[in-house]
Amino acid sequence: MSVSFVDVPKGSDFPLQNLPYGVFSTQSNPGKRLCVAIGNNVLDLSGVAHLYPAQVQDALKSSTLNLLMSLGNDAWHAVRTRTHELLLKNSELEHDAALVKKVIIPQKEVEMHLPADIGDYTDFYSSIHHATNVGIMFRGKENALMPNWRHIPVGYHGRASSVVVSGTPIRRPLGQTLPVDGQPPLFGACKLFDFELEMAFFVGGPGNKLGERVPVEEAWKNVFGFTIMNDWSARDIQKWEYIPLGPFTAKNLGTTISPWIIPVEALEPFIVNNYAQDPQVLPYLKHDKSFNFDINLLVSLKPEHGEETLICKSNYKYLYWTAMQQIAHHTVTGCNIRPGDLMASGTISGETEDSFGSMLELSWRGTKPVKLNGNLTRKFIEDGDEIIIRGYCERNGLRIGFGECRGKVLPAIPFKK
Repeated sequence: MSVSFVDVPKGSDFPLQNLPYGVFSTQSNPGKRLCVAIGNNVLDLSGVAHLYPAQVQDALKSSTLNLLMSLGNDAWHAVRTRTHELLLKNSELEHDAALVKKVIIPQKEVEMHLPADIGDYTDFYSSIHHATNVGIMFRGKENALMPNWRHIPVGYHGRASSVVVSGTPIRRPLGQTLPVDGQPPLFGACKLFDFELEMAFFVGGPGNKLGERVPVEEAWKNVFGFTIMNDWSARDIQKWEYIPLGPFTAKNLGTTISPWIIPVEALEPFIVNNYAQDPQVLPYLKHDKSFNFDINLLVSLKPEHGEETLICKSNYKYLYWTAMQQIAHHTVTGCNIRPGDLMASGTISGETEDSFGSMLELSWRGTKPVKLNGNLTRKFIEDGDEIIIRGYCERNGLRIGFGECRGKVLPAIPFKK
């Protein structure tokens, strides 16, 4: 296994085989610039851009990853290969001590930002276990899955402006709810606030022109990399507003993502078979390429005055629909996708109760309190609670991590009458 001249602690999320992308700044240089993570440090890509092929240098000097995303697979591979070379022991970078001091920066000294200008955000509903659980709660076992669910990757268009980077506080929303059926709605702070364990990928590559489509076999070329996500949800607001057009203000209040985007190449050692689909999908959604990944996902809840408790252990491999199918369905109408677009999985739940990816499921609609350390319980998220999502792949001594996706819930701002 290759070794970096930069120290990588045992068990680190960011070994030489990972090299996830991010955007950072420092107090001494507040300008946003690209980096990759290596151990407990980052490599400032703008500071070493001159050591890369000419065709990618401008992208590496950008303040977001959009330009690099647009260059496609060959450029991504070239950047990744060159970054790996530069970080190896006895590399030309290691031998330039002055440059190393300038471009290798401890993560504790950097501020991470959104990695891209997100033009559009799409949220899918691709976990069969989550969809089944929610269906049982609201429609019963016989009608748990809607008739279309096994035929199309169900999704909706979300709000890109409220996607925020890990560590950004989330404000409890105000809105209309209907506590008692048949009575008029009430206005006030959300009482059933929830997290949603998700993963998302950033669109890159050639994309497609308006009116054209991305064939499912070619869709993988448009996946730049993956990140972990918490798509916060106001369940009581959503219940009242989602009929007939789906989520609106219950989901536009904030979506948190990790600052790190893990390249598909880093995840290739962890590819597993695609989820078995029955009935057979229509031809425009059918592909033979395996594009499913064994990614462990962990969710913890930390009260403001309490200790962290692990409340969920799930895995990306439980998704019924692949990212390739999501892209193919998204564009079959001729909808154009663009570098920097964000597409999310929807809540990822597994088969067992400890793998359910939301408080709605963990507390089974508020009927089963979730036990926390310190003799505390929760049915939904309270003010001051922090949700921490972590993800990693691990096999044959290799660990590829996703960092953390954190968000603390702040009280609602009182409405002035």
